[in-house]
Amino acid sequence: MNPQLPLALKFPPDQRFDGFVGNEPVRDLVACIATGDLDDWLYLSGPGGSGKTHLLLAACAEAQTRGKRAVYLPLASLAGRLSEVLDGFDDSALVCIDGLEAIAGERADETALFHFHNRARACNTVVVYAARLPPGELPLLIPDLASRLAQCVRLQLAAPDDDCRRQVLRQRAARRGLELDDAVLDYLFSRFGRDLASLTTLLDRLDKASLAAQRKLTVPFLKTALSV
Repeated sequence: MNPQLPLALKFPPDQRFDGFVGNEPVRDLVACIATGDLDDWLYLSGPGGSGKTHLLLAACAEAQTRGKRAVYLPLASLAGRLSEVLDGFDDSALVCIDGLEAIAGERADETALFHFHNRARACNTVVVYAARLPPGELPLLIPDLASRLAQCVRLQLAAPDDDCRRQVLRQRAARRGLELDDAVLDYLFSRFGRDLASLTTLLDRLDKASLAAQRKLTVPFLKTALSV
């Protein structure tokens, strides 16, 4: 296997089950998969920002803390080379495959995933899939792959509302020793959008700026630190 492939991912501390805000029954089911209390195969679907990647990373992190081999595969980064990438992972305890839409319509990648799916079943590996669309709505070329995916336990996640986003960002800020009041959050949302991944990256930048200036996060400070 090519050692340069981005597979040895360090699971970020923000992406843990205790930091997930949203559909608690789905979170709890994924957590049971990660701990080994359940061995169902899952298929998570939902729009961008709904928490699919968060849950997959949290599952891998939890499984690893229990001494299990867990692998997270972001297909957006691996499309076009799945045959090589998937070789050797079917005997892992847990494999989380994110972004199926990235390989839908690519016959070679679909074929590689189909064969991996069958090998993993035979090896008692547990697989959790995630995609923006349910299996029947993905533009897959291989009907047998679609039927395999449809056999998983299917779970739907919704896009977070603003209350959810605020709660997530406050949790992530607290982990960095920061406080975000409503005025600061309103300012961030109005000028930088509502994408949680981008806002979390911005939090890291603000954390460094706040520490260097020994200042709390206020709207005046943000205007200076971000030059907006």
